[in-house]
Amino acid sequence: MKKTTIEFLHDASVARITLSDGKGNVLDHEMMDELQTHFDAFQNMPSLKLITLEGAGKHFSFGASVEEHQQEYAATMLQGFHRLFYSLRDLSIPSAALISGQCLGGGLELALMCNFMFADESAKLGQPEIRLGVFPPPASIILPEKIGLARAEEFLLTGKTISAQEAKTMGLLNEVYADRATLLAETEKWIATHILPKSASSLRFAVRAVRAKFNHVLSNFLPQLEIMYVNQLMQTHDAREGIRSFLEKRNPEWENHILPIK
Repeated sequence: MKKTTIEFLHDASVARITLSDGKGNVLDHEMMDELQTHFDAFQNMPSLKLITLEGAGKHFSFGASVEEHQQEYAATMLQGFHRLFYSLRDLSIPSAALISGQCLGGGLELALMCNFMFADESAKLGQPEIRLGVFPPPASIILPEKIGLARAEEFLLTGKTISAQEAKTMGLLNEVYADRATLLAETEKWIATHILPKSASSLRFAVRAVRAKFNHVLSNFLPQLEIMYVNQLMQTHDAREGIRSFLEKRNPEWENHILPIK
């Protein structure tokens, strides 16, 4: 069963990708592989002007698979997940996330990588990784670039979830609409007005230009945080315990010891 769907609109100038796993649109390795296949195919589509990402059903995405965050899977999971970010960076095709319901963890990170983020009033955004004893590498880099260090630190170190209006106020969302139907209708109008009349090639140069610093920071620091996550964080008791306790549906028992398990 496919975990994503894709359709091409407006004479194949817009690629509409929908995350769809039948429940919370969890980003497991199968969904990541499908997304990567789509992104790879876009390299041979010079007329593509926009990529949109949305979730099927009530939610955008509950985030990356917690099961695949366990120590034995973490390195492979992060490598595949981060490849999506590098691919979007290299494509330089404008992208937009259309968010309804829960948009958490890796789901929010994928949305954050987009140039535009639109939501409806049902949207709830959060990076809850710290509650599981871990941290989100892409969000740790992207959020400070998008909303400033002070707001990013509050978001990442508390693990709190915020409403669509809160996200709009802090500059994270471009626009918030009353409901999903309005979100889809209004973004379609926005695409027709602001994207379709433009040159596909010029849009890509514009993305590269506006993201010159952003891409430099992402390229230099995401590999470092991936190494920190796999070789340091996941060697600690508390990181393993946080993931394990979540899967076992119990409260974590922290040891608060930063050194790796021997």
